[in-house]
This record gives sequence, C-alpha cells and structure tokens, in this order.
Amino acid sequence: MDNSIFTPLEQAGLTTLKLQYNWRTDEQTLHAAREWDEELDFSRYNQDFTAHTTLTPDPVSLGTGQVHALFAEYGLSGYLEEILDLLRQGRHEGIEVYFHRGRNIRFMCHQHSRTLGLRNRHHAIMAGGTRRHDPETPEIDVIIDGLNLGRAMSFKNIAAGLNFGGCKTTVHMDEPELDDLETLGFLAFAIDRCRTMTSPDMSLDTAVADVMNEHFSSQFTNGPSSPIGESGTPTALGSYLALKEAVRFQEGSDDLRGKSAVIMGLGAVGWYLAAHLIDAGAALTVSDLNPERVAALRAAHPDVEINAIGVDEVLSFEADILCPSAIGGILDEETINQLRYAYVFGPANNQIRATNQAEELRLAQLLADRGILFQTEWWHNTGGVMGGAEEYLNGADSSPESLRERVMSTVPRKTRENLEQARELGITPTANAYRQCTELLFPELEVAVPA
Repeated sequence: MDNSIFTPLEQAGLTTLKLQYNWRTDEQTLHAAREWDEELDFSRYNQDFTAHTTLTPDPVSLGTGQVHALFAEYGLSGYLEEILDLLRQGRHEGIEVYFHRGRNIRFMCHQHSRTLGLRNRHHAIMAGGTRRHDPETPEIDVIIDGLNLGRAMSFKNIAAGLNFGGCKTTVHMDEPELDDLETLGFLAFAIDRCRTMTSPDMSLDTAVADVMNEHFSSQFTNGPSSPIGESGTPTALGSYLALKEAVRFQEGSDDLRGKSAVIMGLGAVGWYLAAHLIDAGAALTVSDLNPERVAALRAAHPDVEINAIGVDEVLSFEADILCPSAIGGILDEETINQLRYAYVFGPANNQIRATNQAEELRLAQLLADRGILFQTEWWHNTGGVMGGAEEYLNGADSSPESLRERVMSTVPRKTRENLEQARELGITPTANAYRQCTELLFPELEVAVPA
C-alpha cells in the first residue's frame, strides 16, 4: 500500500499510533508504541485481559520527535504532515490507530471532539459508527472520509441533543466473518480503548453488533437483535419530518401532495423514506444501482405509480425535491450548477463534496444562490444516532416508541429553528448550523457570521 501511516508500525513492530492536535494551543503531539505481543489471542478479550491490561512485558513507547524520525526513515514525512494539516484545518482532536499484523486490520478512530461527552457519566464519551473500507481503497481517502464524518458526528450529536463527543471509526480490511472471534475481539478491544460507542456502518454486517454484545463489549448498538430495530427507520423519519419543515418554511404549508420527489438510493434509509413520501402523496421517482430494490418497492406499493431513473440521470433530472439517500460527495460546483430542484433534503452523509468546512460553506452558498433550499444533512439525519443512544443508555429497556417520540419532538423543531435563524442572519442554513456548533464546542473562538 502506497503512503500509509501503518508502514512504520509494520516495519518497526509497533501496534499503536496516536496523532493528537490541541486547537487551543496549536500544538501537535505524536505517540507510537508496541503494546502487545503478536501471539496475543484477541478472541479472549474481556476474559483473559481487558482494554487496560498491560499486554507485554517488553513495551515500546516513542514520543513526538521519535515518531517524526520514524516516518522520515520510511520517506513518509510529507504524508504525515498532510494528515496533521487535515487535523489542524478541522480542529480535530486526533486519530487513534491500532494495527493487527496477523489479520492486517488497520483500525483508525477519527476523533473530532470529546467536549460534550467528558462529563456524561458513561464509559463511552464519543459516539460514531464504524465503517469498513476495502484494502484497495487509498488510505488518504479513508482518512479524509473518517475525519469528515467524525466532525459531522460532533455536530450531529449537538443536533440530536446527545451528551457525546463526535468521532468516526474506519477499519481498512477484508470483510470479517461473524465467527472470526480473533478479528471481532480485536475490533472490540480497539473500540473500548477509544471510549466510543458505535454501530456497524457501511460495508460492515450489522450482525457484527450482536456478536460483539454476546462475546466482548457493550459499546456496540443497532444489531439485528436491537430492541429498537434498524437504525434506518428513525433516520428516515427524521429526514422526512425535516423535509416537511423545509417545505413549510418556504411555502407556508408542509403538504407534499402532488410534489415531485426523487430518492437517490433505496438502502436501509431510502427505503423507509420512500414509504413516508408515498404516504404523504408525493409523486415519487427512485434511483438505485440494484434494479431489484426498485422492483421490491413497487411490489410493496402496488397501488402507487413509482417512476425509476438511472443513477446517472438523477442530478440532471427535474423535480421539486431531491433526497440523496446513498453515497455522499455528489454535490460539487459542476453538479450544483446543473441541478433542477427546489429542495435538496435527504439523509445521505457528506452530500457536499468537500475536504474542509470552508469549501462546504462555499458550495452551500452556491446552492442558495441557485434558489435551492439545502440544510447540511447532519442537522437532520440524527435519528440513527438517537437510536444508538437509546439502546446504549437503556439496554433491554430501550423503547421504539420513546425513540420515535424523541425524533418527532427534536428534528422538526431543530430544523425550523435553524432555517429561521439562517434567514434572520442572512446566511445559509448550513452556515448557521456550523455557527451554532462552533459556539458550543469552541467557545474561546470568536465566531464570524459569513457575509
């Protein structure tokens, strides 16, 4: 693999790397270590040892200067500086890295902020899903994705009213088997070390959460045995309610009957969002890479006409509403200039293709300049993280009804307040959402309202 922060770990026989940034002082500290021996059996995690057990009689620990020298030895100083600069740009607290040599598991917890979780009286002080990337994916793309999503989780937890900091975990590895307790034990160990609660995200079987809960760790939620069901259900509900508030804000009524809407992606969230729009009387067009999903939706709603278009047609299609519900990164300057929608309101993460907040705000303004109402998705796709918190905090006593009530009382109100504040300040809803979060997480900074 070209340009990898795991190369020095692999070559030097190390297991752990921590890249940390203190935005208050603009200082960076680095730490690398060998914290366990290769023969350690992670299938015995939380039986023979815990996340805080000393796991080798011969540990190795390297400080900031030594880590810089190690990366220089392997010609990776420039790459390391590129990553450290990403931390600085986004005021991320850091990346916590664990390496399993035998299984070639490259675990990275992209930590944006612990601020909200430091005094929440629970083991987990951060929250964010765990996403798997195939080994062929360039590592820098994985890191940028993880940092962007970790930052969004900080803000999403604020929008959801949850006392957890924000992070995102990525695992750069082949798909794990559910009976591979060595692999899953290692992932549970690393998650517990990072003090985050999590749930399986893209390209990771949701059943992993059930295995984790049975064998290793209570920090995993949203598995098939979850008492509150799939996370897509509350996420779709919240996104639907946010869309209705957006229409009410623009038009004085949230009635969707007769409005044309396009859903891009019929996965775990888009499927349920489609059902809400059908019930609301919208004229629905859908797009999915898998034609069987479209056929299944039509079969589930035989009395409704559901139009289907190719994924490559979505961004040039003309309709009232676009609901991105699959992959992110679809909105850049070129695609925004060809949009023919009045609203872009959907649950997909990272809909704007940007590597930093300034670029995201610029593109959000471009959407507004074209008369398209858009609100950054992390302000309204919060139903899933609310569900994870419900299960994490209440366990077997978790209630789907309680979760539904929380989504219905939180998401529309937050959306309405954000849209109204943005209009009063003369800024985009995305800029206003960032303004609110920045004032809470970084109170020492003077927050400038964009002109």
